[in-house]
Amino acid sequence: MLNKTLNDTSEAALCDLEESYKHILLPLAYSVVFVLGLLLNGAMLWLCCCHTKEWTCTTIYLVNLAVADLLYVFSLPLLIINYAMQDIWIFGELLCKLVRFLFYNNLYGSILLLTCISIHRFLGICYPIRSLAYKTRKLAIIGTAVSWILVLIQVLPSLIYARTGFINNRTVCYDLTSPDNFNNYYLYGMVLTVFGFLCPFLIILICYCLMIRSLIQTTGKTNITSSAAQAKSIRTILLVCGLFALCLAPFHITRAIYLYVRVHQKADCRLLHRATLLYKIWRPLVGLNSCFSPLLYFLSGQTNTVRLILELRLHKQPGVTI
Repeated sequence: MLNKTLNDTSEAALCDLEESYKHILLPLAYSVVFVLGLLLNGAMLWLCCCHTKEWTCTTIYLVNLAVADLLYVFSLPLLIINYAMQDIWIFGELLCKLVRFLFYNNLYGSILLLTCISIHRFLGICYPIRSLAYKTRKLAIIGTAVSWILVLIQVLPSLIYARTGFINNRTVCYDLTSPDNFNNYYLYGMVLTVFGFLCPFLIILICYCLMIRSLIQTTGKTNITSSAAQAKSIRTILLVCGLFALCLAPFHITRAIYLYVRVHQKADCRLLHRATLLYKIWRPLVGLNSCFSPLLYFLSGQTNTVRLILELRLHKQPGVTI
């Protein structure tokens, strides 16, 4: 324990990083994500479980997304308290590991499930007849199970790397890992970026490029039903691309820069400060992806259930018409 404390202190002394912004920004950002994520995902699960008789493939993927989002959202109060207390961790090492694990489980689970949704949309748009045999709920469940297995393989090492330590006589829960283990984490973090983010992103990008080409080729040649399906696909494309552009890509870029600087340029305090600032600003913002699956549910044409519920409730009230 003494060696761990000395390592942490010497690492901090090399560059005196000012991170007081965390004590305001992070509790505020995580509080917003907690409230929005809890309300939106809770409402979506309620609609799916209580008011949806027959689940589609997309519903299966989105429900899994919502469950992962809620598990992450339930861990946020611990982080809110931690940063509000000036980055003092009081919950023990086990919960430290669990909080970090749930973050990455949600992040990379969301990415792989979005990849499944994108492939599903791609098959429906580009191969509408031939893909019917593959667009079944059984295969959607299998795809979901495989996705979670891959996610667990990717993020289980985070349980090993995540740990508590002492800095300036305070117990902290390290964001990535302890300073003495950072060189080992560097390789893992880069591999996770490539296989957890970059490869799925390329698959999604290829699917959407082919979908856009197919939609352009069929514009003006379809009936009203097909046009509605095209509009739903376009909304999905815009929403997923927006998520990657605003949340996921900036986070992985800033984290990769931060990892590189921490390992190869840590003596350059000015560069390290900038890399740290960028990464730690984007880290809570990437948590907004936990509010994404309900938006995808409502904007991708799944709102008929909501309208039906409202109609039934209004019809129960005498004298009320729609």
